[in-house]
Amino acid sequence: MKMVFIVYSQAADYEVINAIKKAGIRGYTKMEKACGEGVETEPKLHTHTWPGENCVLFVALDEPDLPVITELIRALKGEHPRAGLKAFVLPMEEII
Repeated sequence: MKMVFIVYSQAADYEVINAIKKAGIRGYTKMEKACGEGVETEPKLHTHTWPGENCVLFVALDEPDLPVITELIRALKGEHPRAGLKAFVLPMEEII
């Protein structure tokens, strides 16, 4: 199994969640108001100097389903280049 950790600008939340649901991915955990800095966009630190927030999704998948979400993320990055969209694929040993 794999855990996909996805970070993106809160401004793109509707598009990201819709795309994930349309792809048939039903389960995820979402965290809002995440702050941070990346290399492709301005920092989102929820301050007057660096306003903005990120959302974080955790998606647990069986390995055969991984190409669905990786292709989805690539497509979303192309459609929303300023959303700071990043996905990290991590090993996951088990679900309890």
